[in-house]
Amino acid sequence: MNKTLDLTQGKILGPFLRFTLPILFALFLQAMYGAVDLLIVGKFAQAADVSAVSTGSQIMMTIMGVISGLAMGTTVFLGHKIGEKSPREAGQIIGSGIMLFTVVGAALTVAVPLAAVALSRLMRAPAEAFSQTVSYLRICGVGTIVIMAYNLVGSIFRGMGDSRTPLITVAIACLVNIAGDLVMVAWLHLGAGGAAAATVFAQLVSVAASLLLIRRRELPVTFERRMIRWDGGVIRKIVSLGAPIALQDLLVGISFLVVLSIVNALGLTASAGVGVAEKVCAFIMLVPSSFMQAVSAFVAQNRGAGRMDRVNRSLVYAILVSTGIAVILFYFSFFQGDMLAGIFAKDPGVISAAARYLNAYGVDCLMVCTLFCFIGYFNGMEHTTFVMIQGLIGAFFVRVPVSFLMSRIRPVSLFYIGLATPCSTVVQILMCVGFLLYLKKRKKIA
Repeated sequence: MNKTLDLTQGKILGPFLRFTLPILFALFLQAMYGAVDLLIVGKFAQAADVSAVSTGSQIMMTIMGVISGLAMGTTVFLGHKIGEKSPREAGQIIGSGIMLFTVVGAALTVAVPLAAVALSRLMRAPAEAFSQTVSYLRICGVGTIVIMAYNLVGSIFRGMGDSRTPLITVAIACLVNIAGDLVMVAWLHLGAGGAAAATVFAQLVSVAASLLLIRRRELPVTFERRMIRWDGGVIRKIVSLGAPIALQDLLVGISFLVVLSIVNALGLTASAGVGVAEKVCAFIMLVPSSFMQAVSAFVAQNRGAGRMDRVNRSLVYAILVSTGIAVILFYFSFFQGDMLAGIFAKDPGVISAAARYLNAYGVDCLMVCTLFCFIGYFNGMEHTTFVMIQGLIGAFFVRVPVSFLMSRIRPVSLFYIGLATPCSTVVQILMCVGFLLYLKKRKKIA
């Protein structure tokens, strides 16, 4: 059965939301990987394991952000060709994407385990949690090629206008991960390493399920096995679109790692507290992230079809709807932070530290949806270099300096350190608005 949506015809809001919701649910389930790890480790292991999972998963999230950014190049390029009604060229993009991601995935699968000790030292992982952090990174690192495969498959489906199939495969993997965590951590007491092993196995199941489902699908592309080859022209285009996004995600992720490193220096309780808060924030950020991915695919298809009227209206709809949802998220993160933190931890000190950090993220909730919708719009319009620039400025000229300055104020407050994130969001939104006005003035967009 064909589950792809033609995003270039008919009404905008209804089809856009039908395309966005499965992405949101899939991201929710994907976030459950790390959340379940931390939840079960927090309930059945020690504070050192909680710290190890929080630090190690933050590093892996940075690597996954790079992979996801590179995959966005495939989504945008593929969506453009589908909008142009060029099925054979779309198939060539898929084949070249498989080759590119196989090479990069193999390299990272070797590099991450080898760098586990250095990365843990760089993050200033607390001494009590150092060995557990290294173990977590090595096990997750071995599964990096599986992460690459998962992101590639998801980017292909979204580019084709299908956001439901990735939801099904992630749901399967989430159930496997929960079962694996219960066995590895709660029953066998393997701590952070067991949580990592369960996560990698779950992602492998997700990829296998994706391959089984895609064989039964009617695809809006012409794809043949011989198209899986290194096509220099196609790969250069994918990289030119995805590399700026990947570089931005890498350096933005590094900026959050720097913030976490600053917090780690404050002690085990602060480290574990911020780790718990980041897991809560992963769920908070699902709304803007899902809208960003949906806007990117929607804009790419309509730009390829020459429907710029639909491109611009989709941006407005996305900002309005996602921001309305964000108000609810603001309430829970700002006023109910301790309740949310209590889901993932049992230590009163850790819960209190996490709640203070979440107060600042609540402020960011009110603005970050607008920023991510802009980012999705510019990705779909192939202005990925600008996306990279605004992300780097927000990360290294605002977030890191503000976090450092706040950490020097005595007594140290995790709330003040957390305010670095909404400060960077404000700057980035202003840059996006300015760039949009610049493009309109230059008549590069309607």
